[in-house]
Amino acid sequence: MNMQNEKLTSTGLLVLRVGVGLFMLVHGWAKLSGFAEAQNHFPDPIGMGSKLSLIMAIGAEVGCSALLILGLATRLASIPLAFTMIIALFVVHGEDPWKVKELAGMYLLVYVSLMLTGPGIFSLDHLFFGRDTAPAGLESPT
Repeated sequence: MNMQNEKLTSTGLLVLRVGVGLFMLVHGWAKLSGFAEAQNHFPDPIGMGSKLSLIMAIGAEVGCSALLILGLATRLASIPLAFTMIIALFVVHGEDPWKVKELAGMYLLVYVSLMLTGPGIFSLDHLFFGRDTAPAGLESPT
């Protein structure tokens, strides 16, 4: 793939990472801001306790979203976010109509895509680690 296509693909990945990262960061920030009120009644879908479930959700939604925005440890940061969306989609909202759980499904789709593609060249991953984190099919033949 030529350099112009690589830059366009990476620009698309940058927009996707930053956009979805900021959107999810808003969800996490609301949980963090309301921690005291929510810690005893936050859903506990996998039996860790309400407080720990809330801490894990905040960690994913704030911490991992910040990593996505920066393009740092992108593939790894996508894993807790995808797991959180799997729990939201199939457990917390499992009995709800699609209209309610659609957003979790869309986020899950994005996180799985970022796990597969990596962050692109406009990322700290690329700056620190080089071409090993380029989107699939864009690696140079060296």
